[in-house]
Formats: sequence, C-alpha cells, structure tokens
Amino acid sequence: MEHTNSKYVCIHGHFYQPPRENPWLETIEYQDSAYPFHDWNERINVECYAPNAASRILDDNGLIREIVNNYEKISFNMGATLLSWIEEKDPETYQKILDADKASMAHFSGHGSAVAQVYSHLIMPLANDRDKRTQVRWGIDDFKHRFKRMPEGIWLAETAVDTPTLEILAEEGIKFTILAPRQAKAFRKVGEEQWNTLGHAEVDPRRAYWCNLPSGKRIALYFYDGRVAQDVAFNNLLSNGAALAGRILETIDYSSDEPQIANIATDGESYGHHHRHGEMALSSAIHHIEKNQNVKLTNYAEFLELCPPTYEIQIHENSSWSCVHGVERWRSNCGCHTGGGHNWHQEWRAPLREALDWLNNELIQIYEAKASQFFDDVWAVRDAFIDVILNRDEEHVIAFLDKHAKYKTSKSDRVFMLRLLDLQRNAILMYTSCGWFFNDVSGIETTQILKYACRTIYYARQVAGVDLQEQFVNLLEKAPSNIAEHKNGAEIYRNLVLPTEVGLERTGMHFAVSSIFKKRSESLKIFNYTAYSEDFDRFKGGNQRLIVGRTVIKSHITHSEKRFSFAVLYLGQQHIIGHISLDMNVAIFDEMKIAIKKAFEASDVGEVLQIMQFYFGPQKFSINTLFKDEKIKILNKILNKNLDSASVMLRRIYKDNYHLMNTLLQNDLPVTLQYKEIVQYVLNVDLANFFRQELLAIDELTRIASEFVKWNVRIEDKKAIQLEANSSIYNALLRLKADDMNIDRMKRVNGILEHMKLMGLEPEKNWRSQNEYFDIATSETTKHRFDNPEWTAAFNELGQHLGINYPKSA
Repeated sequence: MEHTNSKYVCIHGHFYQPPRENPWLETIEYQDSAYPFHDWNERINVECYAPNAASRILDDNGLIREIVNNYEKISFNMGATLLSWIEEKDPETYQKILDADKASMAHFSGHGSAVAQVYSHLIMPLANDRDKRTQVRWGIDDFKHRFKRMPEGIWLAETAVDTPTLEILAEEGIKFTILAPRQAKAFRKVGEEQWNTLGHAEVDPRRAYWCNLPSGKRIALYFYDGRVAQDVAFNNLLSNGAALAGRILETIDYSSDEPQIANIATDGESYGHHHRHGEMALSSAIHHIEKNQNVKLTNYAEFLELCPPTYEIQIHENSSWSCVHGVERWRSNCGCHTGGGHNWHQEWRAPLREALDWLNNELIQIYEAKASQFFDDVWAVRDAFIDVILNRDEEHVIAFLDKHAKYKTSKSDRVFMLRLLDLQRNAILMYTSCGWFFNDVSGIETTQILKYACRTIYYARQVAGVDLQEQFVNLLEKAPSNIAEHKNGAEIYRNLVLPTEVGLERTGMHFAVSSIFKKRSESLKIFNYTAYSEDFDRFKGGNQRLIVGRTVIKSHITHSEKRFSFAVLYLGQQHIIGHISLDMNVAIFDEMKIAIKKAFEASDVGEVLQIMQFYFGPQKFSINTLFKDEKIKILNKILNKNLDSASVMLRRIYKDNYHLMNTLLQNDLPVTLQYKEIVQYVLNVDLANFFRQELLAIDELTRIASEFVKWNVRIEDKKAIQLEANSSIYNALLRLKADDMNIDRMKRVNGILEHMKLMGLEPEKNWRSQNEYFDIATSETTKHRFDNPEWTAAFNELGQHLGINYPKSA
C-alpha cells in the first residue's frame, strides 16, 4: 500500500452570484421570483452559503449528530461582490467564512483554503489589458482586506484564460489557478523537449503543472477532474456523501509512486442550492475521505508546496469551462445556452458586446482626458480605487483623494473625481460575464449589465457634457430578442433599464413621498443617499396629510448633494400629489408654506393644489416615484389597513356563526364553502399573528391547531408561515439562552414545536435554531445543567424536535 502522504484529495467550490444591485441605489431591490425571500442572494444564502458554514452530519436515524463548517476542509473562492453582500446581510455567516480560512491554515500546513477571484467576474481574454490588471488587483486587494493575507491562488471567471492573463497573475504574485481539463493543450515532463499533444479533456488531473510564460515567469495550473465534477453538478452524485467520496477516491491510481491530487471543481451552489442538502453530502464525503488512511485531504496551495510540479503544460488560448467553443459564449451565437424557447438563438450576443466595447472606448477617452487634470497616473488611481470601494467612510475617501491628487482639491473637485472613478467602476461591472451566459438579451442578468452601462452614460453627461446614449441605443437595436414583445436590446434598454435610473432629484422625490408614511423623517437614510431636512412640517386633516420641507440629499458614493424644496399632498389610499423645486429660495419657500398651510387648514384641497402649482410649476410626481422596495412596503401598508377592516368583519361573522357551524359539524351536515373560507382566512391570520408575537403562548397555538383540524382547513401560504415560525422559534431559543435555559420555558417551547409538527410545519428545517442548540449544548456555561435529569430530558426533547441527536445524560 502506498504511504499516506503521496495521495491527496481536494474539493473546490466556486461560490459566486452576479451583482444584482441597482447601480444608483447600491442595493438589491425586491425580486418576486425569489419568493418568499426578498431576492435571489437572500434565498441562495439560506439554501447554500450559510448552511455550508454550519453543515449537518446525520446519524443512522437521520438526526443531526454534528455540525461542521465545510469551508474549513475544502478549497473555495467567493466573489468579492457576493462577499460584500454577505458581510452586510448575514454577518454571522460572513465571519464563519473568514474563520474557516484561518482554521484551514491549521489543517493544511499554514495554507489557507480561500482563493481569490477576479473582481467582477468578467471574461479575462475578452478584456483589454488595463481591465485585466484592475480585475486581478481589485480581486487581490479585496481578498487581503477580508482574509488578512495574500491569496496564493485566484479563480478566473468561467476559468476563461489566455497567456496575457496568466502573465498578469504571475506578475501580481499569484501562484496558481484552476482550469477545466479541456483547456490543456499539450504537456511534457520537466527537462524533456517533446510536447505531448492532448485530445479533448485528456489531461491527467491528478498533477499540478508548471506553465512557463513568455516573460520568463511561471504559474502552476491545476485541471479538475471533469467527469466527477460533471456527475456532481448534473448526475445526482450529491444524493449520497459516501458515494461522492468513493467516486473521487476511485480516480486515484494507488499502484503509482507518483504523488497525486484527486480534485474536482464545481459551482459552490451545487452544495445546497442546485441540489437540496448538497452541503450535507459534502460534509459526509469529507468525513469519509478523512477516515481513509490511504489519502490526505488537502488544498491546492499545500499540495503545491509538498509536491512541486514535475510536468509542464501548454493551454488552449481563449478557452473556458462552460463553452466548448472557447470564449464564444460571451461574444457570438455559438450554440451554448441554458434552454429557452423552441428555435431560440443568441444572435444578440455579438451586438451586445460590440455596443459595450464602443461605449467603453468612449468612456476611456473621457476618463483619461478629465482624470488627468487631477491625477498623474489615472489608471494607477483606478487600480487603487478598491480602497474606497471597501471603505466609503467620508474621511477615508477624502484622505484617498488627497493622497492621489496633483494638488489640494476643493469639495466640488472631489465630487468630480469620485464621479470619474465611479464611472470606471461601473464600466468594469458592465462586462460581468452573466450578461451573455443565458438565453435572451431580455434576461435579468443582461438587463443588469445594461443598468451599469446606463450609469456610466449618466456620469459621462455629468463630467464631460457628452451624451453617449443615442449612439449606444442605436447599437443595441442590432441585438435581437427571442421574445417578440421585447424586440431588441434598444427596446429593453428603454423599457427595463431607463426607468431604474435614479438621480439626486428622484431621490428627493422619494424622500418627499416616503416622509408621508414615516413617523420621523427629518433625517433619513435612503439606500446610498442621506436626506437632511433644514425645514420640515407635517399637517394632518382627517385622512389627508400635507408635508412641506427643504431638504439636502447627499450621495455616499460621489458626495454630491442637492437642496430641494417640496410639498406633498396625501389624499388617502395611493393618491399622492407632489411638487419639487431645485431653485426656490428661503423667502419664497416661507411664503409658500404659510399660504399652503392656511389653505389646507381651511380644507380647501383645490386651493392647496393651485398654490403648489403656482410656486412649483405644472410638473408633479406621485407614488410611482418611490423606489421599488418602499413602494411595495407602502402599498402593502395601505392594503393591509383595508384588510384589517375586512378582517374585523370576517372575524365577526366567524364568531357570530361559530356555534351554528359547530352544530352542523356535530350533526355531520355540510358547512357551506363560503363559511369554511371565512374560517380558513381567520385561522391563517391567527397563525401568522401568533408567530409574530415576541412571547409565544402555547395555549393559543393549541387552540389554533385544534381549529385547523376541526374545520379541516389548510395553511394558505406555508412557505411564508414556515419562515415566520423559524424566526420566532430562533428568537425563543435566544431568550431561553439569555434566561439560562429555564426548564419551564424550555418545556413551553417543546410544546410549541410539537404542535408545529402536528400542523405540518417543520421545526427540524430551522437551521439557525439548530446552530443555536449546538452552541448551547457545547457551551461551558450550560455544563452544570446536565446534572439535572428533568432539565436534561427537556433539552434532549428540544433537540429531537429540531432534528438533532445530541443526547446528554444526567
């Protein structure tokens, strides 16, 4: 048997989501296709990224016996744009990812398992040299900022590669990257002269290879095992962790003396999002591999140190892992796609790239001409701009600009400089690979990159007085859609992209409208803007409200700001009439406010409207001005107010006729469908309200559960209720923990969990509560409680309800 340290296994996960933020608001707006979650990032985080940081290993009865952090034992990269989202939205998971890299260094000879990624996932062979370098430098600097070390490897978007890209990686200190097997062209043993040409995907993936570059530098290349990776991604190999481990281990040649690394690389989303419970299969596979005495789990960096390459490799230029035609998927109708309608084509891809390339060339000229007024090396400053992207604190930003500027700058200079630099950031984001990957130019990924393009056009008007939009739209007309209603890229740009454009003025309108529904609006953060009110008055009359104010709106991105005077009249329901002015002086504003207040207090709505038009002009705005999330929130608030009235009436019918319906039921007589629907509505409201309470009363849930059974009605929106219930139980566990796991309270929680199961709700799918339970079970502060048999029994019962087998005995 070969000695243990010559055979290795490495599993790599490429965790990535395309940026989905509105480029003006710098936040992801509501995506209804991700329901019941707010957006796809949130949904995939719950299904994949967070579970992999706390993955379950099950016992023979299907109960959880251990929770592990998969990121500790695999090689992984996580795109910068995704990590920034996780950092903000799920800091607990974010910290576990960072901690996993530190822990992996202890497992793998001081080599962390995290791998960097080119910053915005653009196709490197199709980028110009400056963009290539910025992508690598931003990716490295973002990684160093988060993981506090220099990355040894970097993931190339779609593993798309050419020699100039490898030259930049080597020059920037990167030691290795990972490619698909079909990207290898020829190999030879170090010291030999003859190259051995490789057929399609014939490279031996069990070695690391040196790629010697024209500059004299070299970089190590790994080629993952394509057959096993294919089975993981598409052939249900993740249905069984032991099978996954066996499939990987069987690729090793134990009869050879040569060191080998059995390695696979797939989308990280395979582990939980694409394949339900895929993260658990991964945990199980790792467990089985670690038990095997003939192999050692490793990462690419450790293997490179322990077993330096003895072979050299040549690559296929302009190749990738997801296009058999090289990189044509991102510039032509090559035939690679993900489905779509019958006879769909991707003729739109080439015109889309041509339009963006034209726009980018125009932006380069504007940037060079304008930025050279402030900076000695405009491209070096762009490379350094990642420092601002990672820290938008105003003092930090000013210090950055002062450091790089030719001379001491004014406030207006700094706004101008930030617009130029953010223009370049958006120009980079508009090349995100996902824009070409799918089936139609109208897809959300393509409209997203067009939004970044739109943002650059907006900046170009501001900094250079140049309008690039007409020519850009003309070029997009050549990008045909497969969907008749969309026609082409130009129509999509006009209908789906331009309406998302947000400036300071529209932000001011949003502030004015949203202030109607907020208790305090004198100062309000609106995504990446802040509103500061200099004068703010709210007047009420019945259901009508009048808001009058003077407000400064400031952008956190460019530090630009504008002062607005506004008046908004709310007439009830969704009926809002608002006016805004950018140039109204204080004296005129004060005069207007006195007049409009007098008219409103006199209940003269017509006079109010006339005064608004006299001082502001004919242009007005409405509730449609609101940004999407706030619009949904306010419209739902209005609807819910009406529903509350209907609910009171339906509840009265329910109560008034309860005993009559009960008599029908006891006499085995049918209850009319209309009454059953009323019962179903009332009970669903009761159930939702129950889980929204801070303190859960078991008697109330007992009543609700028995009523659902009695009347044979169903939970209407089970996914949404399950989420509410999970959150409620998690908060109950936090209160239990704070109360030193009081036994009586724990018994009440057990009772609630029991009733949830009877109702078809599934407490064992509550992964956050499971994590909390494990923390409590292993905590030093809880140890003494296990001396109490009654407490231990209640605690073990809690674990059983949550699907956990972690029995403790007194």
